[in-house]
Amino acid sequence: MADLRDPSERVSPRARVMWTVEALVNSVFTLGVYVVVGLVWDPVPFTWWLVTGVALLMLAYVVLMPRWRYAVHRWEVTETAVYTQTGWWTVERRIAPMSRIQTVDYAEGVFSRLFGLASVTVTTASAAGALEIAALDRTLARELVERLTRRADAVAGDAT
Repeated sequence: MADLRDPSERVSPRARVMWTVEALVNSVFTLGVYVVVGLVWDPVPFTWWLVTGVALLMLAYVVLMPRWRYAVHRWEVTETAVYTQTGWWTVERRIAPMSRIQTVDYAEGVFSRLFGLASVTVTTASAAGALEIAALDRTLARELVERLTRRADAVAGDAT
């Protein structure tokens, strides 16, 4: 059986920029909605000090979250298993033995496509759900899908 250990590979360094842009877009949109709702529908007096406080919290999120997340996110594929480590508030390490892999999926979201990145999702016969390796270089992600598919196919068993 595989050990629960730190995976050796990092996601793409471009992930930090992508996660920063995503956080910035989400924060600006959320703050804009908050300001518009506060100005239009005002059951409680709208205060700019509260908007400033929320904006400062969002700025801290935009600056800190991508760097922290990049420091935590790791992955590794061995002959016997796929290892992932994800999170930024909480850290989750997971192992998917090759014999348990049912499907391997490749996905590019809007932001990941802009940065030449993609995600690989490994679905297993686990109640914990699929393992996702996010923010990989697009070429590496395609190669990984092919490699995992070949390895999972070579392992005897029915992945249950």
